[in-house]
Amino acid sequence: MAENNTHDYDLIVLGGGSGGLAAALRATQYGRRVAMLEPGELGGTCVNVGCVPKKAMWLASDLATRVELAHAMGFEVPARAKVSWQELVVRRQAYVENIHRIYRTRLDEHGVVRVPRRGRLVDAHTVECSDGVRISGEHIVLATGAHAQRPDIPGAELGLVSDDFFDLRHAPEEVAIVGGGYIAVELAGLLQSLGSRVSLLVRGQRLLERFDAELADQLAQNLIQQGVRIHFGYRLRELKRDGDGQRVRAYGHDGPTDSVFDALFFATGRRGNSADLGLEALGVEVGERGEVVVDAWQTTSVPNVYAVGDLAGKVGLTPVAIAAARRLMDRLFGGQPEAKMEYDTVPSVVFSHPPLGYVGLSEEQARQCHEQVSVYRSSFRPMLQVLAGSNQRSLFKLVCAGPDERVVGVHLLGEAADEILQGFAVAVKMGATKAQFDATVAIHPTSAEEVVLMR
Repeated sequence: MAENNTHDYDLIVLGGGSGGLAAALRATQYGRRVAMLEPGELGGTCVNVGCVPKKAMWLASDLATRVELAHAMGFEVPARAKVSWQELVVRRQAYVENIHRIYRTRLDEHGVVRVPRRGRLVDAHTVECSDGVRISGEHIVLATGAHAQRPDIPGAELGLVSDDFFDLRHAPEEVAIVGGGYIAVELAGLLQSLGSRVSLLVRGQRLLERFDAELADQLAQNLIQQGVRIHFGYRLRELKRDGDGQRVRAYGHDGPTDSVFDALFFATGRRGNSADLGLEALGVEVGERGEVVVDAWQTTSVPNVYAVGDLAGKVGLTPVAIAAARRLMDRLFGGQPEAKMEYDTVPSVVFSHPPLGYVGLSEEQARQCHEQVSVYRSSFRPMLQVLAGSNQRSLFKLVCAGPDERVVGVHLLGEAADEILQGFAVAVKMGATKAQFDATVAIHPTSAEEVVLMR
């Protein structure tokens, strides 16, 4: 395709996170001129204060748990492992910085012009940088991500958010986490394993509203066995400084002081980074949570302006942002007019202890969509847990629909669920049936074999 020289660039990307990087790099593969505006570190939430450093901490906490299991099995190791938090942070940040270097190198090799400034839309083709310089582009992709929210209560500034977890240099002795979603659950497991005493303050009556209820209930039981104190139906009213000025005292709606904590984290939702981008004046529709409203093709209410990733408010997962951005570029520049992101059958994992993952429909969703639904379950203790005398249980579940029992949902709570799920996500995407699962020879002895042995 011939270049459009009417504008400075064929594509301007606002934001250097997963979605923005994917869009910029894919566009250059089609020979397009690309500029990316990013005032901070490359990689966005995922690389800097999300999935990458979180997984590093999860791996450390998993090792701590396994040391305890080893002790129970007779190994001459401490009953509870101690970690040098400073050393852990140094190793974690070295890993993150290596990703930064890789991104910088890739952008330079592909000829992406990096502008270390914030950008604001002047019109559907013009962006004004924070230093006053204006650049124009045929297409503009918004990929500025989202940020953690604090609730509107007195003293909310005394609480921390998930980003602040990565600034810790030791495990706080007493920690409260407000919320019942995946970030709250992950932080609770991490901190409990690494030496904190954790209280999980949940407004609702269950964890993980978007996940299958049975698995969420079993996860709650596992967390309680690990020492996490879960308070359901908790409505936080106010935070105050304790007498020493260093700790935080939490007050609930249904009574006086609940407890005093060394740190309290809010995990109460995220809001799209759409403020101060000039969107309202331009006519770009923005939702109640700050998300930029897009259609099935990632297009906003203004032609030539698009949004991907957390800002688009669909599925807030890094691989989804990457896939949506690449498909958008394939459509705009790659001669693939039908390319778009399919948001169904997207697998998702919570890095809890143990991990919980799913792909497809929950049992509740399936019963709303299909007349004929069949459900299969396997509840068991993995061999390692049995050998170590632990009561931690795994729960696997298949949700099938129709007379042919097509597998429309796979739900896994247990060791290695995060690794097991990927292959079964392919099977669900391909429309596999329960009979095909049954006909597959099991790998024994593993936890994964339970998925093809359910009857």
